[in-house]
Amino acid sequence: MNKAELAARIAEKVGISKSQGDAVIATLVDIVIDTLKKDGEVTIAGFGEWSARTRAGRVGVNPQKPTEKIQIPPVRVAKFKAGKVLKESLKAQNTERPPAQPSPSS
Repeated sequence: MNKAELAARIAEKVGISKSQGDAVIATLVDIVIDTLKKDGEVTIAGFGEWSARTRAGRVGVNPQKPTEKIQIPPVRVAKFKAGKVLKESLKAQNTERPPAQPSPSS
């Protein structure tokens, strides 16, 4: 599902126009981004929590010259941790389906 489809579903469920649904999504995204930029966290109880963290710098391999090592600098990244309701919903779905059959080896 993409942003436009999500906005349309919200509009349908809440009884607002698609453009208003799009505005809701855009506002949510803006608020989450602004909060993470300020080292804050955004929590939707039961659904999950967004937070920002710094991924440590490390030594990597230059993909253009595999024998050359390069320093990869630290970088800020967004992290999402699923909430209890979301986890349990997906877990329940997993128990309702039979396990996937492995594909035959050729």
